Amino acid sequence: MARLLVLTRDGATALAFLVLVALIAAKLGDRPDIRHQGAFRAADGDSLVLDGQRLRLKGIDAPELSQTCERQGQEWACGRQARRALQELVSQPGTQCDGNERDRYDRLLVTCHNDAGNINARMVASGMAVSYGGYAREEEQARAGRLGLWAGRFDMPRDVRDEARHGKSGLQRLIGGWTGWQ
Repeated sequence: MARLLVLTRDGATALAFLVLVALIAAKLGDRPDIRHQGAFRAADGDSLVLDGQRLRLKGIDAPELSQTCERQGQEWACGRQARRALQELVSQPGTQCDGNERDRYDRLLVTCHNDAGNINARMVASGMAVSYGGYAREEEQARAGRLGLWAGRFDMPRDVRDEARHGKSGLQRLIGGWTGWQ
C-alpha cells in the first residue's frame, strides 16, 4: 500500500513537471504581434509595402499583378484590379496590420484592419482574392454571388506562379508525371 502511494505521488509530480515545462515552452514560443500603421502601398492584391518593408496578407491569395482573367468572353486585368482594390481598402483611415510570422521570402504575414473591418476577409469576400488557409466562408459567399474573379474564368494564382516558374501548368506536370512525357 505504501509503495502504491509513493508511485502515485511520483507519477503526479512527474506529470506536474511535464505540464510546467510545456507551459514554459508555449510561453517562450509566443511572439508579440508586430503592428504597422501608416501610408501602405499595395504592391499587388495580397502584398503591401510600408517604409520599404514588404508585408503579405495572411490567409489569402490574389491574382498575380500581370495575370488576366475572363469575364463575359472578355479578358480583363484581374491582377491589376486586385491591386487597386487592396490599395483602396488600405487607404481608408485607421488601417493597421498585425503579424508575428514570416513567409519563405521573409515577408511579415499580417492581418489588416481598419474602421470598416478585416481587410483580408474583405478582399476574399469581394472576389478579388481567394482563400489560402483562411476565409473559406467569405470565398463561398463571393462564389455564390459571382463576385470579382468568380464572375468568369480564372487560373488560381498559385498555378500562374507555378507555370511562370516551371513553364508548365499543374495539369501538364501531372500528366507528364503519369505518362513520362516531359
